[in-house]
Formats: sequence, structure tokens, C-alpha cells
Amino acid sequence: QLSRERIIIEHIHRSLKIFRILSSRYRNRRRRFGLRFNLIAGIYNYELALGYHQVAE
Repeated sequence: QLSRERIIIEHIHRSLKIFRILSSRYRNRRRRFGLRFNLIAGIYNYELALGYHQVAE
């Protein structure tokens, strides 16, 4: 059970690293980090709803 949940989180981290928000140093204004992170999370959730990403349940 724990490994199933972990693999889902690992896939989400991979997707966020593709946008380079987690994989490299954030060099823009700190106050906009949360906004950009939420926008990327929204894009990921939208793609998830459309079926672009598969989530193992």
C-alpha cells in the first residue's frame, strides 16, 4: 500500500521537474513562487482530468 502511494507521488514530482520548478534553483521573485507552483499544479490536474496521465489506484 505504501509503495503504491509513493509511486504516485514520485510521478507527480517527475512532472513538476519537467517544468523545472523543483529541479533547479528558482531565480524569480519569491512572492510569485506560490502562484507559479499552483499554476503548474493546475495544469497537471487538468491534464489528469483529461486522461493524459494515468494514476495507479
